Amino acid sequence: MAGHEIPEPADGRPIADEATVPELATARHHSCDPAFRHGVVVGFDGSVSSERALSYAIGMARRTRSALIIVHVANRLPATVWAGCEPPVFVDVPDHRTEVLGLELACADYLAEISWVLVERGGDICHELEEVGKEYEADAIVVGGTHGMVGRIFGSVAGRLARRAQRPVVVIP
Repeated sequence: MAGHEIPEPADGRPIADEATVPELATARHHSCDPAFRHGVVVGFDGSVSSERALSYAIGMARRTRSALIIVHVANRLPATVWAGCEPPVFVDVPDHRTEVLGLELACADYLAEISWVLVERGGDICHELEEVGKEYEADAIVVGGTHGMVGRIFGSVAGRLARRAQRPVVVIP
């Protein structure tokens, strides 16, 4: 069968879901490490603007005595060329950049005095940053500003995030 299959338990009993067991909804909502709840989320891809955002977020986390959640959103590429008929289908591409960024961050002296975690996600950057912020109940999201023609044409991540986020967004130029 193509698509998603719902597993059936061996004993024939129905599988519990969030509607029948409210504790499952609570556990899923708070699935992150409690030490990182109410931390500072920062988008990081290794660019100069994201390094400035990371630097500011580190200072913010130190001042508020909270943890730092560093988010790297992996690339997504169109699987088909859009011919004007159908929207493109996007495929998650393995992004080894997260591993490299993780190793660089682990060796960084400026992160030694703070609790931090690197989270990898795939998809739309704005959506994923907001989802991580919601998951960790973040106090703020810090992102670097976009400079250049691409940001002017398609809209910057910072601008889109600031319009739709449910928590404070700090944009570092």
